[in-house]
Amino acid sequence: MIFSKAGFGGAVADFEAAVVAQDAKRSGKSFIRLQETFGRAKETELFAGGPRLAAVLEQVPPSPRAVVAVLVGACVERGADAERCAPGVLAGLRAALEGAVAFGEAWAATGGGAFPVPDDGEPGEEIVGRTGFGAAVGWWTLSQWEMAAVALLNHRAVRAGLNGEAVRAGLDAEAVRAGLDEKAAGGGRGELLRLLTAVEQASGQELRCLSYALQVLDDEPLVVLHRPSATGYLLRLSGIGDNFQLHTLLADALIGGGHVAGRAPSPQEVAVCRETPGQVETAGSFELVAPDGGRLWNEGTPADIPVVDGVRLLVLDEPSYTRSWPAGRFFPGMRGDLILERALEPEETERWFARVSPAGELTG
Repeated sequence: MIFSKAGFGGAVADFEAAVVAQDAKRSGKSFIRLQETFGRAKETELFAGGPRLAAVLEQVPPSPRAVVAVLVGACVERGADAERCAPGVLAGLRAALEGAVAFGEAWAATGGGAFPVPDDGEPGEEIVGRTGFGAAVGWWTLSQWEMAAVALLNHRAVRAGLNGEAVRAGLDAEAVRAGLDEKAAGGGRGELLRLLTAVEQASGQELRCLSYALQVLDDEPLVVLHRPSATGYLLRLSGIGDNFQLHTLLADALIGGGHVAGRAPSPQEVAVCRETPGQVETAGSFELVAPDGGRLWNEGTPADIPVVDGVRLLVLDEPSYTRSWPAGRFFPGMRGDLILERALEPEETERWFARVSPAGELTG
């Protein structure tokens, strides 16, 4: 047997059985044991426990369900199979987002005002009276679902599953977030982003980690035009959380690779943007510009880069001012990569340049 009666493994087995039996008293006691024993859990208990907890998430009562999802995410961070855990956690995330959307609608319909800030307990009677219990729990637990989901979305296979058959669980796309192309937002990813956008607009609060994790691109072709040298390049990016990370990896590929002039990042700066832990101070080498001349901020994501003729198209200009920041990864648990596939032929480069606005004052 994988699980013993004592420790985290025993707590998982007991909780699982109690939830399936709908034994509220027993599941409440084993729920407390889950939290108390997690810190001392063995690897084998974590590997097996994460998927088993994820499999019963839907049957867990609404309030503790998000805490169990956080435990599943923590198991994944310590080695449990993210793909096996994904269906339960992502279905729960969608349910929480739907609840939070309903909360916003009910809140507005009953007088509006600033959204209440969730605390560690359950929503109070006044809030439940205005919005209903399910909607209130959706908003109250959303930050916990964000934490659990991001732990899983650190894994490329989970991100791929959102656009394919691996993670169905009711996640078929109904809409695509404005500004996100169909290729990047297909399947469950687009629906989760649509719901998330609705919550952010209603609440005025940004769930940045979840938003960025859902927008991460993998195996994504990128055409880059370096305006000062009138050269072009085809690259492919994966697992890059924000444009700070992309900026450093672009500088390494193009300047470090000897293709264009400028300041190349050090090996340490590049390493922390791929998979080495930590941060290293770096400085900007380019101005990131959209084909229409708009500025693309380092604080944004590669998904902000517009698609032209089916491919993301980015223009690099000389930096308008010196800017420094700590190089690293927005998601420390996610491996990032940017591969230079080839330099474009002069004729290709000229055709791409014909699709962009002339150099001038940046907009945006």
